[in-house]
Amino acid sequence: MLNMDFTQAVLIDTNKLDWVASPMSGVFRKPLAREEAERGHATSLVQYEAGSVFRPHPHPLGEEILVLSGVFSDQQGDFEAGSYFRNPPGTSHAPHSEKGCLLLVKLHQFQSSDLNQVSVNTPKIWSSNESEILPLYTLGMERVWLVRIQNGDNLLGELDLPDAVELFIISGQARYGELLLSSGMWLREPQFLSKEWSVESSCFIWLKSGHF
Repeated sequence: MLNMDFTQAVLIDTNKLDWVASPMSGVFRKPLAREEAERGHATSLVQYEAGSVFRPHPHPLGEEILVLSGVFSDQQGDFEAGSYFRNPPGTSHAPHSEKGCLLLVKLHQFQSSDLNQVSVNTPKIWSSNESEILPLYTLGMERVWLVRIQNGDNLLGELDLPDAVELFIISGQARYGELLLSSGMWLREPQFLSKEWSVESSCFIWLKSGHF
């Protein structure tokens, strides 16, 4: 349905997208990639209004979530801004948010061998003013990080990134070739060139490589 040709580069400024109502009251989405209307591969920004609840649902091929702001909750507890977690195939939950939250959500994208339940709390890098690479997950070719870049440091050059890269700009600005990337922008690049990446001041990103 939307951006499902993984051989093509995609850049989306989510600030310019309208929120789309989900089937549940108080939960809205900005689709970035989607296979079908309510199932299959999906990458989205998801917003829960205060007091909203989503119906219990399973994860046929996993769910990956980064909490960007607010507090997200389910049966496992409360997840504040900076929390990263992965719910593998075979799991289910009934999410809600008492105070409201904003999430980056990826559905139905786990490798068939990936059955790991993961929860990472990342408050230090979330509020840091220093350059840092924080690994979040590794399985086979798939690697996920939070990367904070200050004073133009070339941290991505340290990661030996493969061709396939996906990133979301949490804050700050960066350049990729002639593109200016700023807060709220999502890039999926099947032929990523590290030499084309630069940061002049500061930038904080979620980064995935080796797997769409």
